[in-house]
Amino acid sequence: MKKDIYLAAGCFWGAEHYFKQIRGVVATEAGYANGNIFHPTYEEVKTDCTGYAEAVHVIFDTEVIGLERILQLYFKAIDPLSVNRQGADSGIRYRTGIYYTDPADLPSIHNIYDRVSGELKAPLAVEVKPLKNFYKAEEYHQDYLDKHPDGYCHIPKSLMEFARTASEVSND
Repeated sequence: MKKDIYLAAGCFWGAEHYFKQIRGVVATEAGYANGNIFHPTYEEVKTDCTGYAEAVHVIFDTEVIGLERILQLYFKAIDPLSVNRQGADSGIRYRTGIYYTDPADLPSIHNIYDRVSGELKAPLAVEVKPLKNFYKAEEYHQDYLDKHPDGYCHIPKSLMEFARTASEVSND
């Protein structure tokens, strides 16, 4: 069965590329989540006046990987204590967030969220909210690091390599 989740992890170039590496992820799409205007453009979102987060729509096959494993890998790719900043990128659009469309996913989301918060012994800066809206980013943002392998990415290449085999460890 296919399911989806929307994850804000800082700049969507690296986040999209990271999630594409994970076995069981069948599609990704860079875009803008949970903002206040219709059909935003990158030029509007980068002003930080639209309320949008750069996010990745992750579609995965639950026969191969579960939501909890996706979220474990998500938390490896972000600094969950950082407010509106990941790597060198800062601003509201670079906040971290887990945006769900199915309320039945909340127990899995809270299980991993609470585990990470407990391990760090600190409140997380990752928001957990229902998906209000999502707009696909412009085509030049899609698969950006495939098109520009030396492009900027806040996620280390070693973590990209880890993602290629990490899904084999657990399926929830």
